[in-house]
Amino acid sequence: MGIVPPSVAELRVIADRYGLSLDDSALESFRGLMAPTLASYSEVERLHAERAPDPPRREHARPVPEDNRLNAWCLRTDVRTREDGPLAGRTVVVKDNIAVGGVPMANGSRALAGFVPRADATVVTRVLDAGGRVVGKGACEDLGYSAGSHTGADGPVRNPWDPARSAGGSSSGPAVLVATGDADLAVGGDQGGSLRVPAAFSGVVGHKPTHGLVPCTGAFPMENTLDHLGPMARTVPDVALLLTVLAGPDGLDPRQDPRTVPADYLADLDAGVAGLCIGLLTEGFGLPGLSDPRVDDAVRASARRLAEAGATVREISVPWHTKGFDVWKVIATDGIAWQMIDGNGLARGVSGPFDPELAAHFGNGRREHADAFSETVKLVTLNGAYTLGRYHGAHYAMARNLVPDLVAGYDAALSEVDVLVLPTVPHVANRLPGKDSSREEYVAAALGMVGNVAPFDASGHPATSVPVAQVDDLPVGMMIVGPRLRDDLCLRVARAHELAMGGFPTPHRTSSTARV
Repeated sequence: MGIVPPSVAELRVIADRYGLSLDDSALESFRGLMAPTLASYSEVERLHAERAPDPPRREHARPVPEDNRLNAWCLRTDVRTREDGPLAGRTVVVKDNIAVGGVPMANGSRALAGFVPRADATVVTRVLDAGGRVVGKGACEDLGYSAGSHTGADGPVRNPWDPARSAGGSSSGPAVLVATGDADLAVGGDQGGSLRVPAAFSGVVGHKPTHGLVPCTGAFPMENTLDHLGPMARTVPDVALLLTVLAGPDGLDPRQDPRTVPADYLADLDAGVAGLCIGLLTEGFGLPGLSDPRVDDAVRASARRLAEAGATVREISVPWHTKGFDVWKVIATDGIAWQMIDGNGLARGVSGPFDPELAAHFGNGRREHADAFSETVKLVTLNGAYTLGRYHGAHYAMARNLVPDLVAGYDAALSEVDVLVLPTVPHVANRLPGKDSSREEYVAAALGMVGNVAPFDASGHPATSVPVAQVDDLPVGMMIVGPRLRDDLCLRVARAHELAMGGFPTPHRTSSTARV
């Protein structure tokens, strides 16, 4: 990179931004005073370059169009380091915001195109150490800021049940590749439902872990307090297996509590639901202008199936659930604008590790390709820049101060019932917006369905989406939410439902290569 000293003109722009009244003579004086510190920047750059590893040499290729008709693949790879272990023989796809050393990572955006990480993300290392085979990167939405599947730089990812509809986002490609059988397992991300929405729309199982249970080291961040990585698969046992491999502190991720002890999430998976109390979260049903009554009915019928398996089912209210969506929106808007956009993905005031090459590449790329950003990224950039600039982060501080109230609201309910149940998304997959859709229609199709999922990113509770029914031949997802670090309980309830209904069908199109 190299450190270039500022000109007086550049310092004048900075001084004006901060309201400093400095003439050219003063600016020239400060320019000289900066020289010793800038020399330290150069020395740190040199020292860091000496210890930076060379990226591994790994083959990768763009999929040919006829082998990627649902547009779910970003890149194909064949990375493995051992043949034995709990994931031996299993194929794994990772969302393209997760680093695989030596393989390009674009995070669905023109702004990051051409970036190649030097090292694997922790979750990739754990998959490889467990004998898994990483067969590719799954397509995702532009910088992950969309729960629809139409905002990525390479075009829309199509639903395997109906290619005219959304596959959900932002972990769109991984969900589709699991649903079609092109990969056994997937690792996705979730900051506002980005793992659970595509799981629901594509008819697979997706689990957002307790915040901090799975390390995010090596994944492109959006906002540290919202960032989650988690497993996706066609069955609950496969999700539990992958979570067992992924979970636990890595000693690097500041989001994690180093005292957290992960579990064997397969151990009690088939213990059933006899004696458990299932709480139907009242505020998760009948969302005005959003809920399809058939989806609500399907989830309630699924709860009755759990009752037939021995559980008690009752209604329970958490008024903070609807307020939590407002809390999440402020944290996401200000936090993403501050950390992901202006901060080029770097959180401040926390321990590393950091990827300086990623920050530099993205910082240059987001200016060069700003007009190519999705409408959702433009929206969060403008909204966050305005509120941070006008109100100086005060509302972000207020929202973070309200998170304990949100957590307490869910925890109070979870002291009365074992898990909460509600629709993952209040409707089935919507149609992909067309080229002539308005900006308002484009944004609604990307962000309009996350009211049930996003609050749990702010609260940090574990949440599993499991397919439970079909409406208009499209999957319906039921979300099971448990106490923090009781990921095992969410998966146990999901498994009981899976067994009670005898599994869930696969799409008519059994491969992502099926013709659209």
